[in-house]
Amino acid sequence: MHLKGKGKLLLIAAALLLLPAGLAACGKSSSSSAGAGNKAYTPKKLTVEFVPSSNAGTIEAKAKPLEGLLKKELGIPVTVSVSTDYNTIVEAMGSKKVDVGFLPPDAYVLAHKQYGDKVLLQAQRYGVSEPDDKTTKKLVNYYRSQILVRKDSGIKSIKDLKGKKIAVQDTTSTAGWIYPAVEMLKHGVNINKSGIQTVTVKGHDQGVLSVYNKNTDAAFVFQGARKLVMNDEKDVMSKVVPIYTTAKIPNDTITVRGDMSSKWQKKIATAFKNIAKTKKGHAIISSVYSHEGYVDSKDSNFDIIRQYDKQAKQLDK
Repeated sequence: MHLKGKGKLLLIAAALLLLPAGLAACGKSSSSSAGAGNKAYTPKKLTVEFVPSSNAGTIEAKAKPLEGLLKKELGIPVTVSVSTDYNTIVEAMGSKKVDVGFLPPDAYVLAHKQYGDKVLLQAQRYGVSEPDDKTTKKLVNYYRSQILVRKDSGIKSIKDLKGKKIAVQDTTSTAGWIYPAVEMLKHGVNINKSGIQTVTVKGHDQGVLSVYNKNTDAAFVFQGARKLVMNDEKDVMSKVVPIYTTAKIPNDTITVRGDMSSKWQKKIATAFKNIAKTKKGHAIISSVYSHEGYVDSKDSNFDIIRQYDKQAKQLDK
């Protein structure tokens, strides 16, 4: 009995000695499975989404051929679709329903903050001269926002916008809300408190038309937006004029969901740059967004947007 008892004690001691090793093994197994859960995303098919700057139906039809060009570059099926607004794309990317978003700067900053989405590229456009909106021959990585009014409205400055009706884009639109609203505030006019009524419209062409048709007194649009409606309204340039042009805004982004593998980030960036250099591809991106090509980008390029976002919070105080 004594030897049996001693044997039991030895077995217990041995078990206790083995316990830490067993727990370490369990811990290692647990962390390994967590690592597997965090595996970088490799798409089997790619979903691309954007918000049109003008007529949604027309733009979606123009963008559809991009599917085939991307499929050829990437070797996987691609779906290109139009969203109603930038918030919808940001949320869709956050919930892993969309892989690639054409996002303006403010929407990108939001997507990066909330979901860790990553900017790959910035668009290049030809510059725009003032006040005639003529296209220059210089490629730039920025654009500007304008506040438009009817020439016969009697509105000459930002201070004249008090008590007026303004057509705007959604609140994540850099040119259609953030920049002009913040710069108005710097001139002593709070768009939320100065008796101003805002009307949200879908597309910068609709902003121009709302002023042209006297449905609103003013509109926030990107510089050059009047040219979107010139085919239908030949006299738009003389009847609708800018009273204010903002500081430079970083150009639109091509952004991917935050868990995209670095390998696929590079593949997607290369694909868009290659497509932009082809005759067919350039025609698509030019007609859809006035993009002329793409250059590599980085998050710090959008610190200026974060500054404007902080200032925009003053609008509600």
